[in-house]
This record gives sequence, structure tokens and C-alpha cells, in this order.
Amino acid sequence: MSRILVLWAPDWPVLAAAESVATGSPVAVLSKGQVLACSQAARAEGVRRGMRRRDAQSHCPDLVLCDHQPDADARAFEEVLTALEHLSPGVAPLRPGLCALHVPSRFYGGEVEAGAVIAERLVSLGIWDIRMGVADGLFAAEQAARRSAAQDSLIVPAGASAAFLRDLPIDVLDDGDPEASALVSLLRRMGLTTLGAFAGLAPADVHTRFGTHGALLHRLAAGRDAQVVSRRQMPPELTATLSLEPPLDRVDQIAFSLRATAEAFVTDLADRAAVCTTVRIEVDADGSLATTRRWMHPRWFSATDLIDRVRWQLQPVGASPVGAPVDAVRLIPEVIEPLGDHSDSLFGGGPDERVERAVARVQGIVGHVQVVSVQTQGGRSPRERHLLVPWGEKPIAARAAGSPWPGAVPPPAPATVFDQPQEAWVVGAEGMSVGVTGRGVVSGEPTRFRPVAGADWLPVASWAGPWPVDDHWWDEAAARRIARFQVVGLDGSAWLMVVENGRWLTEAKYD
Repeated sequence: MSRILVLWAPDWPVLAAAESVATGSPVAVLSKGQVLACSQAARAEGVRRGMRRRDAQSHCPDLVLCDHQPDADARAFEEVLTALEHLSPGVAPLRPGLCALHVPSRFYGGEVEAGAVIAERLVSLGIWDIRMGVADGLFAAEQAARRSAAQDSLIVPAGASAAFLRDLPIDVLDDGDPEASALVSLLRRMGLTTLGAFAGLAPADVHTRFGTHGALLHRLAAGRDAQVVSRRQMPPELTATLSLEPPLDRVDQIAFSLRATAEAFVTDLADRAAVCTTVRIEVDADGSLATTRRWMHPRWFSATDLIDRVRWQLQPVGASPVGAPVDAVRLIPEVIEPLGDHSDSLFGGGPDERVERAVARVQGIVGHVQVVSVQTQGGRSPRERHLLVPWGEKPIAARAAGSPWPGAVPPPAPATVFDQPQEAWVVGAEGMSVGVTGRGVVSGEPTRFRPVAGADWLPVASWAGPWPVDDHWWDEAAARRIARFQVVGLDGSAWLMVVENGRWLTEAKYD
């Protein structure tokens, strides 16, 4: 029987999300408001998986929070899979941070030696905490990897999987599947707290009592793992490279020379019924990498789009043309999606191509980042919810729009949002300024207000609020306690106003 090696990178979501975070900083990745994974520095401060956001921040005020992005985890793990395939073809990805392969022991001189070669290769990629397990089956090898030391392998001798698994807790069978979780909970209540105790039951009785899924888990607990490691297909080479001989130093010449390469790049993907939505463009000058940038598209890249991105990358507005002759341009697809997901519907769809070309010409004149579209992201105030995205790029929200935002103003949203909040005044019947107590209680009935400096005083026709917000309460420097109001004057004008420390400001106007 071929032996299985499982490679496990603990806290992979943290490693994939913390590229721009300072080394050693406490980091936690959140999913649905709870900690999915955290770094060693965060664990040292008391942060644990499953904690809610506020609990984690109370344990570690300096905690860097990142939203979980499964697609980014998978893309980052692709580099690990590619490196492993150079050492041993036929890697089976199980999920980001976990993969399996048949042990290339004969080639490297043994299972321990093969593990050492793999660990050395991954450390060269900057992945320091990598653990490996070797056993007869996939389940036993994964459990061995989870109990291995960093950059080391735990070898389960051939035929000894059952003995290795015997003393492990029954909880290791809980893989997050609701059916498995319910069965593990039932076994624990029955007093079967180890895999050995569960494996000691008669297979026929297990099948009768727990069904097919229970019988499968019983085989895993007994070390009779029949799962097959299915090798992934090697990805096709889709990178398109334009080599320039002699090198060129004018942007228009480079863009003209790139047309055939860009068209071949798009056609090659179309032949595979795919499109590219994220591309990395690398430019070599004087024999070395001169510039690289990752571009995203809200729909998909055409040949013209690719040429425009190369032009913008080589010659930003206000800069001089290429400083050195360009030797090569590479188009590297980073995100490829099925063509069917982006094709037009029966009655058409998507932006008109003529509009896209007109906007692209304007961008070529005034600059790529000077032409933007407005998107929506998460936030409590209208200003926080605005997201400006350069035209032609896929929006990436800093805050998830679908998450709950306690204290957010209810719809409809105001049409006019001021760049900077305008000073305002709101008074009661006796001319005293209206405020909000620490418990969120209004000190008096608003009767008159002046929405901006220089405006006339207006009688209040109606008002709603307050919507109190206790923002960044854990950070003394950034903490804010405010309350928002919607105020309507007798002239019909409606305003979104905020009071902070007794001072009134106008954030937006309803048109």
C-alpha cells in the first residue's frame, strides 16, 4: 500500500491575510463576527478561536482584524501546491492550508528525508510553521500532522494506524459537518470518549445504530481508511509573454507590439471557456523586473483592456515615459472564472462597450485613478459607506456591507453628503442647546435649528433619533461617542445631523 503524507499549515487564513501586517503583530481572521483563526502573538494575549469580535479586542486592544476571504486563501495556497508539485507530482489539495500526497520516499531516501526536503522548500517560501504526518491512510496521516512539531514529520509505522489512533479523543471525528458533530456529541454522551472505544464496537452494530455515515467514521477510528488521494490536474500554462528585441522605450510602441500577445492571451482562455478577472502585469527593463501590479476587472479583461492597463502602468499621469528600455511584458492570470458566469443574458447585460471605450479614453487623458465610480460598503455614517473605485476595477470594500451595523441610520440614504461635516445648532423651546445624555436620552425637545453656518434658523417640523454610536471604545485615542438625528424643517428640507460632546454637526442633506 502506498503511504500518505499530509502537510498542514496551522492558521493558514492568518498567513494568507497578514501579508501587509507587521511581523509579530497579533492578527485574527473573522468569519461571521467570530474568530476563525489567530496568530501566535494573538493567542499569547488570550485570543482564542470562536471568540466574538468584542471579546477578542478586549483581550488584545492592538489586535489586527481581517475579514475571512476563502478565495484569497485558495490563491495563496496555490503557491504551496505549485512548489510541492516540483518535488513530487500528484498533490491533492484538501482545503487551503491542508494537502496530501503519496510519499516520495524512494526518491529522497526515506519518509523522514522526504519530509525534510519538503519542509526546507516551504521555509524558503516564508512558511515557517509547516507540519507533516505520514501513515497508511489519509485520516491517520492528518491526525499525525496535527500532532507534529513545526518543520517536522510524525511517522506512523506501517500497519500501526489503529494503535496510533486508539487513544485520540473522539472529537477528532468532528470535521464541522452537522451530521458528524451530532454523532460525536452522541458518542460522548454514551461514554465513548476515545477512538479506540468507538472502534471496539462491532461494525454491524454501528451500521445498524448510526447508519452509513456512522459506519464510515467507525472505519476511520479503526484505522481502516479507504479514502483515495486523488491527484489534481496540473494547471495549464496561461501566462503570455512579449519579448522585445531590441528593447523599446516608448509606451505607444510597447502597447502596439503587445496587441497580438494580448489577443492570444484572451483567445487561449476563451478556448477553455474561461475569462480572466484578475491579472498581474510584470514589466522587465534592463534585464530585471522594473514594475509589477495586480489589476482587477468588474467583468473580464479583453485584449484592449489589457493594453490599456499596460499603458497606465508604464506611464502614469504626471510622470515621464519609461525610464529604461523595456525587455519583456508578462500577462499572468491570477483569477480565472468560467465564461458562462460572465456571459450576457438573453436580453443582454453589462455596460455598453462604447461607454467603456469612451471612459477608457478619458482615463488615458486625466489618469486612471481620476475617473471613479461610486460603490457601497459597510459603515454607520453615509461618508463611511461611500467607496470610490477607479473605473474598470473590481470594488474591494474595506467593510462588509451585509454585516450588522448597530447605530447605523435607517434608509433612505441622504443624497448629498458633505466632504466635511458642517457646524450646526439645535435648540429647545427656551433657546437652550439640545444634547444627549450618556444613556442616550435627549435632554429636550428640538424646536429650532440652523443646519449650516450662515443659514437662517428654521422651526423643526419633525425629527427622529437618537441613534447612539460608541465607536472604537477600546482605543482611547480613536474612541467616539456620538448620536445621530434626522431633522426636518418647516420648509421641507431634511438633514442628517450628529451631536458629539454637546456640539452639533450636519453630515448630509436629504434631497
